[in-house]
Amino acid sequence: MSKTTRKTIPQETLLLIKSVSFLVLIFGIVPLTSFLIWLFMPSAVLNVVVLDKTVPNESAQEHQGIHWTLNHLKYLKYDGSPYDTSTDYFGYFPGSTIDEGKIADFNTIDAEMKSRLLDRSSLVYFADTYGVYENDFGQDPDDYRSQKIYGGMDQADVDFMAAAIEKEKFIIAEFNTMASPTPIDIRMQVEELVGIKWTGWIARYFDELDTLINNELPRWMVDTYIQQHNGDWSFKGSGLVFLHEMGRLEILESGLDINKDVPSIMSDQKNQKRYGIPEIVKYPYWIDIVLVSREYDVISYYEISPTESGINKLRDMGLPRFFPAAVSRNLGEKGKFFYFSGDFADMRMNDTSHRFYALARLYRLFLHAEDYSQPTSFFWNYYYPLFKNILADAGKEVEVLGN
Repeated sequence: MSKTTRKTIPQETLLLIKSVSFLVLIFGIVPLTSFLIWLFMPSAVLNVVVLDKTVPNESAQEHQGIHWTLNHLKYLKYDGSPYDTSTDYFGYFPGSTIDEGKIADFNTIDAEMKSRLLDRSSLVYFADTYGVYENDFGQDPDDYRSQKIYGGMDQADVDFMAAAIEKEKFIIAEFNTMASPTPIDIRMQVEELVGIKWTGWIARYFDELDTLINNELPRWMVDTYIQQHNGDWSFKGSGLVFLHEMGRLEILESGLDINKDVPSIMSDQKNQKRYGIPEIVKYPYWIDIVLVSREYDVISYYEISPTESGINKLRDMGLPRFFPAAVSRNLGEKGKFFYFSGDFADMRMNDTSHRFYALARLYRLFLHAEDYSQPTSFFWNYYYPLFKNILADAGKEVEVLGN
């Protein structure tokens, strides 16, 4: 462009051109480059079996993060095709009404097919066994708990897990695998099989317990506490709600019973380096409190920073000072069992966004590990790198393919 031409173009127009050019670079060239890099990355066959009984709608958010990660890292099924969130799992398959829902779990395949499935698979993931309930299809799904349609671990699930352990596969199980509505006899089999015992307690952080301010508090929770504690619900501010399988409900108040508002997931330096996870990440969702045998490596644990009052309440509930968050143990020479005491894979994703290289790195630039106000922060800062490294270990002997 000549000096004469420049003089004829207003300064405002030049600034606009520069701004538009910058936007084209950011929103055009960068995404295109990211997509092309991803497109030409090599793929690898890594068959993963997923069980998810908690799929009340097509979002499938209890296992969507699993499939997104597999597709983002270009892992393929045994037949060479990518993973489909809507079909590539066992469990409950929802319809638009209760009557249209279908069940396709381990009870629907014979022993020979189960054996073949395990032989060609590297990892088995028990994502969520809580199930589907009648009011999942109603207008007020978060209100009082309702009649179960389908859910809980059964004998076929235990047998499949036992077979996977015997074949020394990689196995991941998450929050609620052993908890309600799994029958007690099934739970005891799982506990003995994996060396983990559920205490009967689950817990969750609420940022506001004042019912006048927070109208989203579950009514059953408030009513249950009032019935058990002489009609008293005078809480203000945040706190941790503890619920026992027998119905007992206790609350640790922030400032009185706990020093920190939100539970922190803490990881030591060895596991930070091993799995690429941060030292501290906030986790404000439901957790189950378990006890693990000595053969387990504690990857991460929950820190709630209880005061003396809080420690006394924990002691009264029969609970320890610290709770395991993620643990692992070896299965023979080749396999490994992991347990996550939280809904770690629970995440709503854009099914097409997995096609962009380094997307996880970009998210971590903007989402701080201790910022729990962003629901995606936990996924990108903790779950994704942890699962990515587990997949890398599970797939060490898999076939790498060209693009």
